[in-house]
Amino acid sequence: MKFLSNKIEFPSIDEATEEGLIAVGGDLSTDRILLAYKRGIFPWFEDDKAILWWSPDPRFVLYPEELRVSKSMKQFLRNCSLTVTVNTAFPQVIEACASIKRNGQEGTWITNNMNKAYIELYEMGFAKSIEVWKNDELVGGFYGLDLGNDVFCGESMFSKVSNASKAAFITFVQNTNYKLIDCQVHTQHLESLGGRSIPRDLYLSYL
Repeated sequence: MKFLSNKIEFPSIDEATEEGLIAVGGDLSTDRILLAYKRGIFPWFEDDKAILWWSPDPRFVLYPEELRVSKSMKQFLRNCSLTVTVNTAFPQVIEACASIKRNGQEGTWITNNMNKAYIELYEMGFAKSIEVWKNDELVGGFYGLDLGNDVFCGESMFSKVSNASKAAFITFVQNTNYKLIDCQVHTQHLESLGGRSIPRDLYLSYL
């Protein structure tokens, strides 16, 4: 594990710890974040703490062709009054992801500096948001990075009404040309939709 300086660089993936921690420190400049994701690394840390950079092995991903949608969810999508859009409210989506309360989690890893950096990445064309609306109110969605290859790196999602984030994710995956959705770490929610773990080397080959 390496302590980063102001120089924008990362150590070899082989230097990651068993948990996937590869480096500490540095900054959240857009150049550093883009370099990290292109090398299979992402930032994840608590507010007011040192920046931690991760590249876990295995990597949790979803192949679009393996998406699983339950019968009840298919019925919900047919009958619901939700509207899904893309890139119409990125700042609002990332703010909602940061502020939503999550079970077993205090505070948020989406710090003010991270919020600012990802909005800048959105303005540069590298970040994307998917929004869910009900009666003109933003009720769910998620955001992530598009590096211009076959991989979409999902970051965080939120839901203010039942199934809103699922609706966003399912609609996005069903209409995507990406070969792989990077989910980073395992969650039961994404596993239920078809996510699975693959070796880190295989994930890196897609980048």
